Amino acid sequence: MIAITGATGQLGQLAVAALQKTVPASQIVAIVRNPAKADALAQQGVVVRQADYGDEAALTRALEGVEKLLLISSSEVGQRTAQHRNVINAAKAAGVSFIAYTSLLHADTSPLGLAAEHIETEKLLAASGIPYALLRNGWYSENYLASAPPALEHGVFIGAAGDGKIASATREDYAAAAAKVISEDGHAGKVYELAGDQAWTLSELAAELSAQSGKNVVYQNLSEADFAAALRGVGLPDAFASLLADSDTGASKGGLFDDSHTLSKLIGRPTTPIATSIKAIL
Repeated sequence: MIAITGATGQLGQLAVAALQKTVPASQIVAIVRNPAKADALAQQGVVVRQADYGDEAALTRALEGVEKLLLISSSEVGQRTAQHRNVINAAKAAGVSFIAYTSLLHADTSPLGLAAEHIETEKLLAASGIPYALLRNGWYSENYLASAPPALEHGVFIGAAGDGKIASATREDYAAAAAKVISEDGHAGKVYELAGDQAWTLSELAAELSAQSGKNVVYQNLSEADFAAALRGVGLPDAFASLLADSDTGASKGGLFDDSHTLSKLIGRPTTPIATSIKAIL
């Protein structure tokens, strides 16, 4: 059986759907915090088990009979290392024989503050003795396109990434890669640096928004501090605003760029261009 943590999350749902293309639903275990949110999965025949990243005992029970585990990184930044340790310990106790973990693009050299907990998790995996693969995911196109509606409204797309190139792909692209690695043999020991085929700058993103919408949108580059303040000004929590601003600064230093095309090679098709993602949201 193959288990997926965070199976009702944004990436988790897509990973389950991708996995169902090649694996019977009865062989997929969706590990979720709130089973009520997984009713649709249960109706499809997916095995739903309740466990929280913070509860090692519950995780151990949820992983009973599981051979392979897709560990989707927790969304709770600052608590990830402890939570991932619980999952890895539970996997070891339950006899899981392979783990695929969604890490961060070039985590070992990344300038993004987000990388720290991913590196700590990678070290925990290495020390666990369980064969594993690292899915070092680049940025999701959806991360930036969430800011498209206010940019179209005000005619300005703000950020702190300068001319940094961002090789993004959609969550669906990354989910396809995760499903492939967790369902096939031969991936143990591999480190996959996953990113989109086509890189773009925030100026180019603004230009594409303008071209497709017919509204003039320009990119305004801010300092990291000013960008964080602007994000707080629209209601984002302080820690999250700081994290996003840090990530933009990291992008300006090349932290979100990769041109190896590893993702498209892995999934057997081109990644989704940013222009296609923009068309979809418009």
